[in-house]
Amino acid sequence: MTAREYLSQAYRLDQRINSKIEQLSTLNDLATKATSVMSGMPHNPNKGTSSFENIIAKIVDLQNEINSDIDSLVDLKAEITARINAVENTDYRLILERRYLCWATWPEIAVELNFSTRRMFQLHDLALEEIQKDLERVQ
Repeated sequence: MTAREYLSQAYRLDQRINSKIEQLSTLNDLATKATSVMSGMPHNPNKGTSSFENIIAKIVDLQNEINSDIDSLVDLKAEITARINAVENTDYRLILERRYLCWATWPEIAVELNFSTRRMFQLHDLALEEIQKDLERVQ
């Protein structure tokens, strides 16, 4: 795994969490629309669970998945933070933190740190080399 792939894991996990949150919202909307028909007619006691109960079960399962993913994201960000903090150069650390922990855009980072875009990318490449060396040491 390259340094860039390693550092990008948190962003991808955050995207998956956001996707699941959107799915959860859709299921919640569906649950509020689910209604049962009340009639005096007898019903089949052997019939499976209602669609409302199925939706609720799916909501609970998805909420559990989201909570698990959030726990993983927190752990992953702590691991990435520790690896970034091991980089000695302050500019490298700032670029890595802003990009891979705060998910700032390249133009935002360049303006915040008062670097030209070209210089920022040069520093970013050097910072990735530092992370790559650290990753290779661990493996």
